[in-house]
Amino acid sequence: MDFNIGGISGDVGIGAVIGFITGYALKKFLKIVAALIGVYILSLFWLQQKGVIKINTEALFNLAKSATQQTIGLADKVIGILPGSAAFIAGFYLGFRKG
Repeated sequence: MDFNIGGISGDVGIGAVIGFITGYALKKFLKIVAALIGVYILSLFWLQQKGVIKINTEALFNLAKSATQQTIGLADKVIGILPGSAAFIAGFYLGFRKG
């Protein structure tokens, strides 16, 4: 049986780099999305304060709850698809923290 340490270290390195890039990009994406959602909600409340629109807050909170549940479900699916490589997970963690 041939044990190739160079191949294993290459796979670990690639997994870590891909994990880092994925984590970094995901955190940047989440920051942009959170900022856009915040601006949108603030604009809605500003328009309500000015009397231009009327917001059904119960429906808004139900919509937010539904979106949160769908996001959690998607996250569970993505975690199931991700490779179980420790290097990928470590790289993802470092990239997410750095982003």
